Amino acid sequence: MNDHDGSKPRNHQRERVSQRVLAMIMAGGKGERLMPLTEQRSKPAVPFAGTYRITDFVLSNFLNSGVLAMYVLVQYRSQSLIEHLRRAWRSGGPHRQSFITVVPPQMKGRGKWYEGTADAIYQNINLIRDFAPGLVAVFGADHIYRMDIRQMIQFHLDNQADVTVAALPVPLQAAKGFGIVEVDQEQRIIGFEEKPKSPKPMPTNPEMAYSSMGNYIFNVDTLIQALEQDASESGTHDFGKDIIPSLTKTHRVLAYDFMKNVVPGIHPYEEWGYWRDVGTIDAYWQANMDVLGETPIFDLRNVNWPIQTDASLEPVASLVRTRVDDAMVGQGSLVVDAKITRSLIGRNVRIGEGTVIQECVILDGTIIGPKCRLRRVIADRFNVISAGTELGFHKSKDSPISTVGKSGLIVLPRGQSYGGRAVIDPINPT
Repeated sequence: MNDHDGSKPRNHQRERVSQRVLAMIMAGGKGERLMPLTEQRSKPAVPFAGTYRITDFVLSNFLNSGVLAMYVLVQYRSQSLIEHLRRAWRSGGPHRQSFITVVPPQMKGRGKWYEGTADAIYQNINLIRDFAPGLVAVFGADHIYRMDIRQMIQFHLDNQADVTVAALPVPLQAAKGFGIVEVDQEQRIIGFEEKPKSPKPMPTNPEMAYSSMGNYIFNVDTLIQALEQDASESGTHDFGKDIIPSLTKTHRVLAYDFMKNVVPGIHPYEEWGYWRDVGTIDAYWQANMDVLGETPIFDLRNVNWPIQTDASLEPVASLVRTRVDDAMVGQGSLVVDAKITRSLIGRNVRIGEGTVIQECVILDGTIIGPKCRLRRVIADRFNVISAGTELGFHKSKDSPISTVGKSGLIVLPRGQSYGGRAVIDPINPT
């Protein structure tokens, strides 16, 4: 046991500053609420904002923070993610302390698939022992945000924590849908509840509560002991449900206020502490809309904290007699005599004459014929939408199409054809 009883930081805390940090990134989520976008890929592999994958955000945060040793734990429908990481995140060379390595399930321990987030780390505990870090960062791979992880690490060190949990302040009314951590005046976590009916407010703000972001910094000895103890018992083997609540009783577990994280290059018009769990179709669509405009609340044009992804070899987009307003169009796309409003168009998309697209997310390789009208449509990759097709205007006509989400968004699964006539070339349909 290592019970500090909430005591203040000890004098030897500076000795830990030089300790190595190993990142264990959880990228195996099914993302069932994002179907059909996750029908053939895991949630971290879902494309986002025309160019990126969701996993690019956590990887870029670690890279920009100078944490260069990363294991990416994959599981369900992982091939798309593995291929993306191979193309976009090649790393390594002679320096053994810098790598991004994909780790498929090894079927160790119980000889089964990962039974929970903690079990996933436990089954790969040999990787932690071999690297011999001082600290282990366990982060999820399926959120959209920017974070300087060095600041969270420094908070952990300065306050002599055994575990630090990234926490986002949320209004009390919204807090009922999250995992809420209760803290004392020193930010020590004294309670944790999953989707509580009466969330405990922050000590400094009675109208807000701390929501766990599912990102953790562990002292390595604390993590290994907790994983071994958890593996010996029955349960869900989950960090949020099992490991963290148990450690709060015996160790110094602190909450790191994400709103105090300062990322360079953030503009005054952006939402401070922007963080989104894009776990539903509605949330995914809204987060895509959040990057649009002259003053978006989450601006991707931040050269001081760039989000890395695979390099595109296609030429810049070609827009011929086309009006584009409050939108982004990916490389290699060709749009002729069309109107695009508040939408994200991926790479190598072809859009035909007279087509109108409003508030849509169109992913790579999609072909849209002439004289189509699309509103609030999410089209997965490599779809073909025939000339004259209308989606999002008449529910009776949309009924055969996949409609998902409370807001009535229309989601087209990957690689399908829609409309009455096949379209081979939307630019020259004859």
